[in-house]
Amino acid sequence: MNQRVLHHDAASANDATQAHVPSGGTVRLTTAQALVRYLAAQQVATEDGAGTEPLFGGVFAIFGHGNVAGIGEALYQHREALPTLRAHNEQAMAHSAIAYAKAHFRRRMMAVTTSIGPGATNLITAAALAHVNRLPVLLLPGDVFISRAPDPVLQQVEDFHDGGVSANDAFKPVSRYFDRIVHPAQLLNALPRALRVLTDAALCGPVTLALPQDVQAQAWDFPADFFAPRVVTFHSPAPRAEDIDAAVARLRRARRPLIVAGGGVLYGRATDALHRFAAAHGIPVAETQAGKGSLAWNDPLNAGALGVTGSPAANALAHDADCVLAIGTRLQDFTTGSNTLFTQADVIGINANPFDGIKHRALAVEADARLALDALAEPLQGWHADRSWTARAHKLAASWRDTVSTLTHAPQRDTVLPYEGDVIGAVQRSSARSAQDDIVVCAAGTLPAELHKLWRAGKPGAYHVEYGYSCMGYEIAGGLGVKLARPAREVIVILGDGSYLMMNSEIATSVMIGAKLIVVVLDNRGYGCINRLQQACGGAPFNNLLDDCMQAPLGAPKIDFAAHARALGAHAEHVANIGELESALQRARAADRTYVISIDTDPGRTTDEGGWWWEVAVPEVSARDAVRAARSQYDAQLAARAAPTDPGDRPRHIDNE
Repeated sequence: MNQRVLHHDAASANDATQAHVPSGGTVRLTTAQALVRYLAAQQVATEDGAGTEPLFGGVFAIFGHGNVAGIGEALYQHREALPTLRAHNEQAMAHSAIAYAKAHFRRRMMAVTTSIGPGATNLITAAALAHVNRLPVLLLPGDVFISRAPDPVLQQVEDFHDGGVSANDAFKPVSRYFDRIVHPAQLLNALPRALRVLTDAALCGPVTLALPQDVQAQAWDFPADFFAPRVVTFHSPAPRAEDIDAAVARLRRARRPLIVAGGGVLYGRATDALHRFAAAHGIPVAETQAGKGSLAWNDPLNAGALGVTGSPAANALAHDADCVLAIGTRLQDFTTGSNTLFTQADVIGINANPFDGIKHRALAVEADARLALDALAEPLQGWHADRSWTARAHKLAASWRDTVSTLTHAPQRDTVLPYEGDVIGAVQRSSARSAQDDIVVCAAGTLPAELHKLWRAGKPGAYHVEYGYSCMGYEIAGGLGVKLARPAREVIVILGDGSYLMMNSEIATSVMIGAKLIVVVLDNRGYGCINRLQQACGGAPFNNLLDDCMQAPLGAPKIDFAAHARALGAHAEHVANIGELESALQRARAADRTYVISIDTDPGRTTDEGGWWWEVAVPEVSARDAVRAARSQYDAQLAARAAPTDPGDRPRHIDNE
């Protein structure tokens, strides 16, 4: 990978910024020039604390009218201090920027700039993804003329009731902070506010600064010290003493506690604190999608994945726990089994975001995960979960590790197509070293469920699955962002044929900038995950697998994914079975560029072990017997959730999509 692209020397970046900043007074710049210079001046401490590096790793840009003349010229001026990367799709490049921040545990980030119109609105899906996942990204879409002199301009969306509205107003509900820069001086307030949101554990999410094209080009005399390099401070709340006291009292009453580790454990750099806390008090740990990797996969107290895509060990413990310590998780329905999995338990919510901390009627501790765990340590000295509970957790976790090994090393028959678990096992076996240095990237379909259960994350960051928004198309673009953040590690993107067809263009970007990925495409000839969900709800197979779609006489296409990837500049091959996949993975690891491997898989088979009920509404009225039967089961689950019954009577129906 070209190291100059994103891993330039911090000192030279400072020099490039300072060279144009007078020691006092003002400096005359356009709005775009001032914005870019400010971003380039922001520094962050390196992971080892020995120095600093740029907060913004770069800017992804697709130029068009509305940003090429203004911000494009400014980025060219500062291309050494703030690298510009060209992409092929606006949504994809924003996914890459978001993944870059996630791979850095929110300590570094990127910006994204587009033209007005479709370039801007292509970012909205990515903005929603970052909002849901509490991840920082700075979105800089071009906007229409503030002067309105040339109204309407090319690609302008006109509102017939409000002349001040543009297409960029669609960003407001999916941004944690939104501003439209209508005068250069506005940057003096807007940029520090934006930076605070991007670096605040409670506020973190996408920031959108809409940039009207005439304002981008407008000049103003900015205070010179506004552009002085500064080291950014990340904001995380410390726990209040009374909240810690209440949590301690609740934990001391518990005999069967369970920790739910969410993404906040990773973002708060609390993995060591979590390990110490769980070991000291004998508390088993279950991991959400965002929190997977909080404990090593072979830690004796790691019960594995929780919820709808969870392990039998974690779900059994959650079902019987009397207290759940939910750390850094937003407790979405896949984690809670649509609020049926641990309704009998007292919940303590440790979260920097109070909105998330109070979910599930929790006793909220508004705090950074590491600070809260450290604060709990001393007052809980001497307290331990019931010894039989800890022993049960050890036994269940060990049994599940054995099951995972069996599932991922299953004998293969040439007459039977492999399924996701077989592919996951092959990928992990392909590592010459411990697979803990690999980073797996995925987002949607059945694969996140299988990876959540079966992937062995050896250390924090080894598991990068976007499942808050479950966005098809994130995978390859996200993998690119991860590779830019972690160039020394092997980044393996695993995705289905549906996601590949939805967004694959950043394969070409990865080849262009030397950010090598290994991409494994599981071709089950359609949307296999939703096809199974459709039938579980009583529906007929329809419009999901290619064979069940409306077709012309030529029928569904036979797609050669390897040929397509080669056309984008990657190395690629199709393999016939798991043995060939393992051999191909060795070639991919040795390759000098992105390497795509496709393999046919079974659209119907999934891992039977584990799982939990997930609420998907089934029609009350239907002509199909299967739908009516599914509705009866659904009504029974709703009644069981609503009734204040014994914990053993709660819904336990398993349906992994």
